[in-house]
Amino acid sequence: MKFLKTIRFDPSDNNVFDLAAMPDEWAIPGGFCFSGAQKTDLKGKAKQAFSNGFLSISSFGFSTFVSVADIVQDDFEAITNILAQRFMSDFGAPDMDAAMKVAQQETSFVVEMCEDAPINTIFAIGRYFDDTGEIREEFRIVQPPSEPVHTKVWEIVD
Repeated sequence: MKFLKTIRFDPSDNNVFDLAAMPDEWAIPGGFCFSGAQKTDLKGKAKQAFSNGFLSISSFGFSTFVSVADIVQDDFEAITNILAQRFMSDFGAPDMDAAMKVAQQETSFVVEMCEDAPINTIFAIGRYFDDTGEIREEFRIVQPPSEPVHTKVWEIVD
């Protein structure tokens, strides 16, 4: 089975989000963190987390990028349980059964998202409010550059 893990290309997530996820944390999209938010409520780092952040399970920090990784069943069940506990403690789930049902939906969505993606595929997220005020999420695969990123500034000649 495959799941998402947070990655970093540079330390910028530390500056972009109030709480940045560490590399190699299991992650989900996490759009539920913004339920009830209005477009005008989101400013600064909260807006960045809303617009571009994946939510890590262990720290509940955000990451700009995630990559597809193998996950064993025990780890999958552990993160589903952690997420259900967070739904109880932080999001007001009425009981553990309800919390577990939503946690399973969230983690199952990620498994389905990763199913056909090769290991190490990198995803980015774009989250926005549509015309009716509903939150929408779009995922894209980040492709490595096909040509060198840097250009020669000068050339050495004899």
